Amino acid sequence: MVDHPVRLLLVEDNPLHVKLVLRFLAGDVQLRCAVEVVDCLSDGLARLGRGALDLVLLDLILPDSQELETLFKVRAAAPDTPVIVLTSMDDVKLAARAVDVGAYAYLLKTQINAVSLGRAIRYTLARARTRGNEWDSPIFRLAQQQFLKAAQIMNLDDNFRQRLLFPERTQVVSFPFIRDDQQQVETVFGYRVQHVLSMGPTKGGIRYHQDVGLGDVAALSTWMTWKCALMKLPFGGAKGGVRIDPTGLSNRELQRLTRRYTSEIINIIGPEKDIPAPDMGTNEQVMAWVMDTYSQQMGYAVPAVVTGKPVVLGGSLGRKEATGRGLVYLVQAAAQHIGLDLKEATAVVQGFGNVGSFTVQFLAETGVKIIGVSDVSTGLYNPAGLSVEALLKYVATNRELKGFPDAEPISNAELLELECDVLAVAALQNQITAENAERIHCRLLAEGANGPTTLEADDVLNARGVFVLPDILANAGGVTVSYFEWVQGTQNLTWTLEEINQRLKAILLDAFQRTLHRAETDKLDMRTAALIEGVSRVTEAKRLRGVFP
Repeated sequence: MVDHPVRLLLVEDNPLHVKLVLRFLAGDVQLRCAVEVVDCLSDGLARLGRGALDLVLLDLILPDSQELETLFKVRAAAPDTPVIVLTSMDDVKLAARAVDVGAYAYLLKTQINAVSLGRAIRYTLARARTRGNEWDSPIFRLAQQQFLKAAQIMNLDDNFRQRLLFPERTQVVSFPFIRDDQQQVETVFGYRVQHVLSMGPTKGGIRYHQDVGLGDVAALSTWMTWKCALMKLPFGGAKGGVRIDPTGLSNRELQRLTRRYTSEIINIIGPEKDIPAPDMGTNEQVMAWVMDTYSQQMGYAVPAVVTGKPVVLGGSLGRKEATGRGLVYLVQAAAQHIGLDLKEATAVVQGFGNVGSFTVQFLAETGVKIIGVSDVSTGLYNPAGLSVEALLKYVATNRELKGFPDAEPISNAELLELECDVLAVAALQNQITAENAERIHCRLLAEGANGPTTLEADDVLNARGVFVLPDILANAGGVTVSYFEWVQGTQNLTWTLEEINQRLKAILLDAFQRTLHRAETDKLDMRTAALIEGVSRVTEAKRLRGVFP
């Protein structure tokens, strides 16, 4: 669940400079680095040969190499690993030559500080990611593999197969925003991807995360297409994102970032075009800023441009907790199907953000004993049961689960392998893989996150009889209530919370029954059955609309 830190190799023979660099890196709240230090080029080349590095900080004057020859040897040993030169040689021609032969930045030791070093590292990583193949991300490969598996089973026409592999519309932007100190102008990358335009306006969240890339956003937009189609919502799938760590931003910086990003994508969003919503790293306040920025450009208030906004601005009752509530509705239906009495059941929930925390609350309300939870800081385990009220109160005060007194701290990897009846994964993708699938001990797996289970793990879980609620079904509560919010906004009406929850439950259970029927009739796993339900609806719409011209 925890994102790996930046794996950085520092090649520097001066101990004082090493200490200075390490101090600068430790004090940068926007960076989390795992630094390895070597004091000569030969050791640096040996370490580069073992791979698994994100970046090199390189001094050009070393005991066994001098000036550009040092850089040449490093580039030859690891041509795909970005290099930042960190040197005492204040030589413009040398700096120009170093950049020309592949250095991403040239920093003088006498002029660097924590700000300049941190910015150079962040920009270098962003440039390296952009120069690479942005489509080539593990999560996008997973989304395509899932689709191709379903397409093969349903014997999908190859014309549709090729058309649906990639999004129909993609916008990549880079834009500046000003830091609070007014001295730094950060340049960041943003994305908005619309996978299918045939079903109506597109719909999907905006994610702020330091690892967001085009492939990730494309995968999420693809899953959103199948999710909306499975729920019979009149949307195609979309997704947006900005590659930045929002936890290091002040509220004012977050607002400036959001407004600038909105202005960059403003021509492709709108109530009849594409409707954003919150996702990882964003919330209803961010949606309020998106709505206001869009409305300022239009000259009048346009609440329906986003969903997941505050109720006072036209948001819907029940939207904030919709994904967790919907997940538990489906857990109840699945438990009834497999003969599991939830009042006697135990549950483990990975992730304690919006989805995970509400999942914990609603599971506890059904009588389930919560024995394990986790967030990015730690995992917690108590076989006697965790107090949900105490967990919520602790997180409200401390912002994370680490240090919670009434449980045994465990890792997220250990948490997934706890013996329980219900395992809800509500964190990040690729949590259950071929490596740990045999050690997953639950009867029911509910996917609150997107793409948490690989195809290889699916095969293992299915062979072991674990009932899986796949992500495009299990976490569809959020987009379903977003649809309700959009309807209420476009028609200027308001539904009660009771009406919203009743409609949500009806739509989710209808999708569950259709997926279960297809799985049992065609002898498929639930994920493939759900995908076929969604893909069939999209391809039928495309067939009826035809090809223009």
